[in-house]
Parts: sequence; structure tokens; C-alpha cells
Amino acid sequence: MASARKRGKESYLLTVELGYDSLGKRIKRTKTVKAKNKKEADLELAKFIVEVESGEFISPEKMSFEAFVEEWKTKYANKHLELKSIENYVTHLNNRIIPHFKDVQISKIKTMHIIRFLDSVNTRLDGKDGSVSSATTVYIYRVLRSVFLRAVEWNVIKDNPMKGVKKPKEKPVKDIQVYDEEDVRKLFKALEQEPFIFKMLITLAVSTGMRRGELIALEWKHINLEEGTLQVVQSISIEDGGKPVIKEPKTKNSIRTISLPTSTIEMMKQYRRFYLQDKLKRMDRWTEKEHEFVFPNSSGGPLYFNRPTKWWIEFLDYNGLKKIRFHDLRHTSATLLINKGVHAKIISERLGHADITTTMNVYGHALQEADKIAAEKLDSLFTFSG
Repeated sequence: MASARKRGKESYLLTVELGYDSLGKRIKRTKTVKAKNKKEADLELAKFIVEVESGEFISPEKMSFEAFVEEWKTKYANKHLELKSIENYVTHLNNRIIPHFKDVQISKIKTMHIIRFLDSVNTRLDGKDGSVSSATTVYIYRVLRSVFLRAVEWNVIKDNPMKGVKKPKEKPVKDIQVYDEEDVRKLFKALEQEPFIFKMLITLAVSTGMRRGELIALEWKHINLEEGTLQVVQSISIEDGGKPVIKEPKTKNSIRTISLPTSTIEMMKQYRRFYLQDKLKRMDRWTEKEHEFVFPNSSGGPLYFNRPTKWWIEFLDYNGLKKIRFHDLRHTSATLLINKGVHAKIISERLGHADITTTMNVYGHALQEADKIAAEKLDSLFTFSG
């Protein structure tokens, strides 16, 4: 016998009976599901009957943490998270979280267990501190929060053990590798001999502070050369099945309009002419019809996700330039602006940070140095004789 009984506005209690046990007590399996109407509830009931009769159904209160994570992956992560985020989440789950909570019933994991686990994350197996960065600890916290939030929403557990867990403090990033003004001059001198597409790519990276995924997703319709601005409205995370995945940037603040330096605007106009001529030469191979990417591959699609990084590494080696990551060009852009006295709020908006606190945390040291220089410039005003 099986039934679907309405419990709330869009909630139904599914029940499947399996006869009686040795003491004459009915054996029941129950599950609460979301359904808009009885028809949807009956479809869920049919699937539930198959799960129960095949032995695949695990009573929520007896489900292990590891088993629930598998449900979380298929029913939430794969449907709602970006591919790169899924990859990062799964890495943290497999490396640290699952080995710790693996066979523990998810309903028995309490707030204190999670607090102790997060404390232990900073200790290596040999007992030494500093095994992970504070940023990694915060990321692990985010993964746990997502998993347990879904567990509550799906009625697997009644109370969320993450409610009493404070978000770990993320320490300011130290020793960011960036180019100073002299390094930038050497960089652009070396770029003169490089293909126009990469010269333009690096120029935009330094002058705007855009992320790699934002740069390769940039289209000509996002650029206004008359006003000297560009809009960041999309990003490419990784390739899925050989095709680039184009999505909105990671946060609302990442969607932004950036003003370009006059020299960059002039260079963009020259690059636009080069782009159109190059496209005309390759029309027989130009298969991209929907998008007009500023930095295309040979067929008109976006540059492959790792192409800028690979080119950057080879370029630095060949020219004997100071080695920094491609992403550090974003940090370079911010640091140059700080040294020119630009307010942190403006820098935060150009970079697309969630709020100014992020900017202060990442570039706190550079801001302090700029503040000291500013104070020294005022020093002559406060010199008294006597």
C-alpha cells in the first residue's frame, strides 16, 4: 500500500508500506517531497515505490554524510553551480570534509562537531600548524554551509548545525606578486613585438583589472569606443564538452562598466580595424555566428580558457621578465591605481569586488604604503620654527 498525503502548500508526505515485522508492527517508509499538485505528488510516489522496493531508499535519519553528499551533487551542485565551482567544491569535499565525516549519520552531526573540524583543518597530520590558508578554511566553511542548507530544505535534518558556526576570519593576502611602474614599462616594450591580439589582451588586463574569464568572454557589443567604456556582463569559466560555457560573472558586483584610458581607447580602435581585416581573411574558417568575441580563436569562437595563461608563461620566459601569474595582472592594475592615489571605493568598483572590505583585505598593505606616502607629502605643512 502506498499513499501521497498533502502536508503543506507544496509539500506531500509519501508513504510506502512493506507489510509487518516479526512483532506484528507495520513496516513503513516515508519521505516528504515538494510538489505543486496531486499529479506531481503521484509521480514522485511512483519513483519512491521503485526506490523502496529495489532497496535503494535510505531513511533520511540513517543516511551517512557521504551518501547525502552524493545526493547533493546530483540534485543541487550539477544543476545550480558553475562547473569551476563544482570542481572546487568536490576537491575540498574529497580531500578533507568527507574523510572526516564519511560514515557519520548526517542527522547526528552537531554544531560542535563542525566547529572542532574547522579548528582541525589548520593542523597537519604531523601536528604542525599552517597546513592551509585562511582562504581555504573559509572555502571549506562555504561548502559545508551549502551541503547542510540543502539537507534542511530537503527535510533530511530538522536543524541546521551550521547556524551556530561563525564564518572563519580570512586574513589579508600578503606578498601579492605585482609589477611596479618600471616593470610595466618593460612589459609594454616587450609586447611591441607580439601578435596584436595578445598585446591588446594584456593591455586590457592591466588597464581594467578584468579577470581572465571576463576578458575572453568580452564581445564587441560590450565596448563603446565613443564613450571610452566597456561593460563586463559575462564570463567564461571552463570548457564543457569542448564548448565554452558562457555565464554571468560570479557576483552581481562583477557586472560593471569600466572607463578606459585614452591610450587604450586609441589602441582598441586600431585593434578593431585589425580584427575586421583578420576576420575577412579567415571567412572560410569563421564558423562562429552568434557571438563576436574581441579575442577570437581561429574559427571566431573565444580563445580557449587556458590559452592566455600558456602564452603568458612562454612570453615571460622568452623576454626574461619578472615572473608573475596572469591573474596578477589584475592585482597589478589595482596596485598601480592605489599608488596613483585613487580611492579604494573606485578600485573596488572597477574590479567588481562584492564590497570595499574585499578590496581592503586584498590590498591592505599597498593601501597602507600609499597612506604613508600621502602623509609624508603633508609633512612640509607642519614644520614649525622655534
